Amino acid sequence: MLLITTIAGVRARRRELWQQGRTVAFVPTMGALHEGHLRLVDRARELADEVWASVFVNPTQFGPGEDFERYPRDLERDRALLAGRGVALLFAPGVKEMYPRPPATVIDLPELASGLCGAFRPGHFRGVALVVTKLLAITQPEWAVFGAKDWQQAAIIRRLVEDLDVPVRVEVAPTVREPDGLAMSSRNAYLGPDERRAATVLARALRAGEAAIAAGERDGEAVRQAVAAVVAAEPLAQLQYAAVVDPDSLQPLSRIDRRALLALAVHIGTTRLIDNLLVEVS
Repeated sequence: MLLITTIAGVRARRRELWQQGRTVAFVPTMGALHEGHLRLVDRARELADEVWASVFVNPTQFGPGEDFERYPRDLERDRALLAGRGVALLFAPGVKEMYPRPPATVIDLPELASGLCGAFRPGHFRGVALVVTKLLAITQPEWAVFGAKDWQQAAIIRRLVEDLDVPVRVEVAPTVREPDGLAMSSRNAYLGPDERRAATVLARALRAGEAAIAAGERDGEAVRQAVAAVVAAEPLAQLQYAAVVDPDSLQPLSRIDRRALLALAVHIGTTRLIDNLLVEVS
């Protein structure tokens, strides 16, 4: 596996592959890799001749008081995991390589970014949109693979690619869960033993909402309350939001007619976790 830390190095390798007629599927990450990331790599391997990945903890998507400084970093471990899964190239730039001076460009998709996590992390999705646009411009892959756990992020990237005519196909792979249902996340490493047990409340709450729909409930607010009630019953959990939204527009659903995305963000101690579940209605 090639480890490249410069934009020029990535572009030089991309030119070589074009000359060889080889395609690339790209998996952008912030490192601290887990099996969920590696499943994205597995999916990418099915789509193209080579899989490329990036590890870059992007400062522009962290707000004041968030965990940029303490976000887990272990490049050597990440490098070994990616190599073991067949990644051909790892792009691991420093902040100065990606942002030689403070960026003046803003990419904003307010219709998709203002609700859900965007309501509590102002500017977060602007930072995501900017760094993903830069990474796609640098790597120029045929495919880019993201995870469904970050559904709002994936929806924003899909629309960004469409609006800007970026020549890449976006693939969203299913959320990978622990045996007890907790969605895999790099931030799970922050949880103590009691908090880790309490964190299963996210998946349990989503399943409660799904069960309400399966039982015939079609009122969006009633389903949202069913989700929130499960979180409220867990002493170590503090609900930030629970929502029932259209999976494409991310707008709240008053009536569930076809399909719905159940989404929530919960603080377990000082750790903020998110999860979602797409529910199809007959």
